[in-house]
Amino acid sequence: MELYFPTELGEQLAFIGASATALLGLVILLLPGPVLRLAAFQVGDVRPEGYGSVRAAGAQYIALGVLPILLAQDWFYMALGIALGLGAGGRLVSFVFDRGLTLRNVLIFLLQVVLAAGPLAYVFGYV
Repeated sequence: MELYFPTELGEQLAFIGASATALLGLVILLLPGPVLRLAAFQVGDVRPEGYGSVRAAGAQYIALGVLPILLAQDWFYMALGIALGLGAGGRLVSFVFDRGLTLRNVLIFLLQVVLAAGPLAYVFGYV
């Protein structure tokens, strides 16, 4: 089985967004403590169930990124873009209701928007 790398620019952007999502998921899966600290959690007495939840979320990001790469179908790219876009929407809600307008939150929001934009632009024909 060969790894398919797309030839057109739009699909390349979607592929890169999916790859970046899978890589971020791998980081979350392998390094839950540093990821929690990056997300502004105080890591002290974290029980194994807590780390298990973070690792499970990382595995879901891996699956969310790998599926469009393996199957190379528009619907999977659209699901990736919508999921990441909804995550960015959740951060917007946090900006308003949780006084979450911090530099770290804004940077992660922008990352989510950029990662969502590639697959969605490809699927809806903007690139």
